[in-house]
Amino acid sequence: MPKDSTLAVHGGEERRKPYDSVTTPIVCSATYAFQDTAEIVRYFEGDIEREEYGRYGNPTVRAAERKIAALEGAEDCALFATGMAAVTTTMFELLKSGDHVVLTSDCYRRTRQFVRAFLSRFGVTHTLVEPGDTGALAAAVQPGKTRLIVSESPTNPYLRVADLRALAEVRDRFRGINLLIDSTFATPMNQRALELGADLSIQSCTKYLAGHNDVLAGAISGRAPLIAAIRDLRGVLGGNLDPHAAYLLLRGLKTLSLRVERQNRSALQVAQWLESQRGVRRVFYPGLPSHPDHAVAREQMKGFGGVVSFLLEGGLREASRFVDACKLATIAPSLGAVETLIEQPALMSYFELTTQEREAIGIHDSLIRLAVGIEDAEDVIADLSQALDASGAAPPRAG
Repeated sequence: MPKDSTLAVHGGEERRKPYDSVTTPIVCSATYAFQDTAEIVRYFEGDIEREEYGRYGNPTVRAAERKIAALEGAEDCALFATGMAAVTTTMFELLKSGDHVVLTSDCYRRTRQFVRAFLSRFGVTHTLVEPGDTGALAAAVQPGKTRLIVSESPTNPYLRVADLRALAEVRDRFRGINLLIDSTFATPMNQRALELGADLSIQSCTKYLAGHNDVLAGAISGRAPLIAAIRDLRGVLGGNLDPHAAYLLLRGLKTLSLRVERQNRSALQVAQWLESQRGVRRVFYPGLPSHPDHAVAREQMKGFGGVVSFLLEGGLREASRFVDACKLATIAPSLGAVETLIEQPALMSYFELTTQEREAIGIHDSLIRLAVGIEDAEDVIADLSQALDASGAAPPRAG
């Protein structure tokens, strides 16, 4: 099997492309013509593969789906307009009234919101369990009712790494349950969730896979029958990816391996530096021995990712001063692209909550999330160093 970098460039691509183009062309067509009525019959009888109507498929989108499937080690992949469109369509396909979902409590907050606030309207119940507690997860399963286990690895913002083999073992004790893993922070370069036992792997392609802060997209990968059913529902709900976005995603995927390798290396260097600073109370990065899931991460990940979270000494004001003092890192609510981005979760994602309410869900006022880009690590560290001096979180330097 080709290596990751080779798959990123050539995986899922046809050797000979239309008009002898080296890159996959953007096919801008809402509908597709048939030669005659006999071709229509052959198409609907499954004798030929081709496009019919834009909501059911597009050649540029299909090329990106094949590439992501190759990177994930999946039989198939379906792309959507956003990561949340992939999440919601998948859950609508897999769940019905009376079903039950088990989620780890640190899943993406919009995923949790969808399950708790929206699926509950349709008679779908859920149980939240703490990350890393396999026993609690197994106890939460309701035989005959639980149809889906949902987790994220690594998680946001504390980079918890789920033992995916252990989750799969819990799934295997029961019948009729699918294991869905949000693999956005890991990417297929660092962790192949399907090879570790997951049934489905979701990627917010907006982040690392596209990699340039210019695309919204989401992908779900897994076994062909599951993906076919999800793709059929996509054709009903209409959360399709635009071919222009698919083209940009294909372009980003070709450098994914190079970017992630650089981000892995730089983020580890930044995390190690932060851990040595007096103004930093604690650093969360699975590549550090101090991280609670370091052993699991070493076992199942090739690299530890590009996101580093940390707590500063002080509170909301010191953290805000630190973020505002950064000159290289850009204040923005995303991750995975070529630019280093920084945010204060207490303000960016949980502004409507009080300090006490944030503390109750583990979001501290001094928490910083840094998404390391592809700049030189020394420059990122220099920027953080001067911001730390300006923030008042660290004691003044001697001399």
